[in-house]
Amino acid sequence: MTSAQVDKEYRGDGTAGGPAGGGTSEEGYERGLGSRQVQMIAIGGAIGVGLFMGAGANIAKAGPSIILMYALAGVVIFFIMRALGELLLYRPVSGSFAEYAREFLGPFFGFATGWTYWLMWVVTGMAELTAAAIYIHFWFPEIPQWVSALVFLVVLFGVNLISVKIFGEVEFWFSMIKVTAIIGMIVIGLGVLTLGFSDAGDTASASNLWAHDGIFPNGIGSSLMTLQGVMFAYLAVELVGVTAGESENPEKTLPKAINTLPWRIIVFYVGALTVILAVVKWTEFSAGASPFVHAFEKMGIPLAAGIVNFVVLTAALSSCNSGMYSTGRMLRDLAANSEAPKLFGKLNSRKTPAFGITVSVALMGIGVVLNYIVPEKAFGYVTSVATAAGIWTWMMILISHIRYRRGVRAGLLPASSFPAPGGSVFSWVAVGFLALVTCLIAYDKDARVSLYVGAVWAICLVIGWQYLKRRAPRTAAGDSTPEYASAE
Repeated sequence: MTSAQVDKEYRGDGTAGGPAGGGTSEEGYERGLGSRQVQMIAIGGAIGVGLFMGAGANIAKAGPSIILMYALAGVVIFFIMRALGELLLYRPVSGSFAEYAREFLGPFFGFATGWTYWLMWVVTGMAELTAAAIYIHFWFPEIPQWVSALVFLVVLFGVNLISVKIFGEVEFWFSMIKVTAIIGMIVIGLGVLTLGFSDAGDTASASNLWAHDGIFPNGIGSSLMTLQGVMFAYLAVELVGVTAGESENPEKTLPKAINTLPWRIIVFYVGALTVILAVVKWTEFSAGASPFVHAFEKMGIPLAAGIVNFVVLTAALSSCNSGMYSTGRMLRDLAANSEAPKLFGKLNSRKTPAFGITVSVALMGIGVVLNYIVPEKAFGYVTSVATAAGIWTWMMILISHIRYRRGVRAGLLPASSFPAPGGSVFSWVAVGFLALVTCLIAYDKDARVSLYVGAVWAICLVIGWQYLKRRAPRTAAGDSTPEYASAE
């Protein structure tokens, strides 16, 4: 039985149903995400707390070379997204990369990818809640971090339970705020550089990009060590794949969203960081503080710094909002394949996977506890774990794409209407890059904890899979390499 067939068990009321019609997808979801919402979700996925907050620590480690690191990682992310895009147009399903891993690598990898992506978003939600609580300190330093984190968790939980349309609309405006603010910051920064106004006008200069011990002030090794943090900044770009089952017209909206990714990276990452590091020399930035807020404080524009803090707050809430959305859908896909309790597969009357979202939000509450116990280390702990989980997900996308292309070449599968440039060659390049980042994580004593967590998680997955095989042998009946995986 295919995933699509199993999915028919889960319609809006949780009962079997006939073919979806009108505004309902084959999987029972409401196709409530319009083109503008999918576009802004894709844009918002490329602008998160990894840029607004994590960039501070990365700048302190790598200096101006951090711009090159974001650019390099951005190229690899584009390879990953084009590989995903080809798969999405071959078969657009809400399970997305978990479904592709299941089809091209076997049921265990679909099981492992679905649960790992779920874990990624749970811990990312913890990171975003932590960041949001830190940003609230800018205005209200007397409020404990855990209190702010808890309030945001409850509010976003309510948004996700209502309907996908409400989620899409909230995400649209969150993303609009981020995009408008970054463009505004770039324009103001260019004004400081060219016209010399504000307190930073006398020292702002393009020479700040190389004048203070060069582009690689701490050596190339230190710059490469920032790649793990840089990759965290790009987590969520693949979220556009999860929207496939709820997009009004995935054949048109998804390619457009993916093809605009290079421009988003150039403007929002490379462009914004280049302007900021030209206005303020890199030695003035530090971990735990947003480089954007610091830049405006340096310019002597306190009101602007407050506005930027509001923007980075919305960026954190946006990502957490997306995480809640994604976890519910991924759990439902797992339930549709008998790889999670059936309760996760049911939709409520508003066609949202309410039970899966509720359980995920409850676990995100661990982030509230971390903010209470170790507020100064909470962000670093959860981001390293999220990055490791994200690397696994991207690896599965790339390997699934490589095997899909083998199947197409062998005439066993239909070609996608959105082929990735270079075929599977760039997917292999991206696999090598992700392997390098994994080695860097292993070398970094602070980030290494994510690999320890990953090892424990892998053991849990293997145990869980063996349990499933004993309980429901048919679930793992196809636990073998597909015919076209080895086709040449």
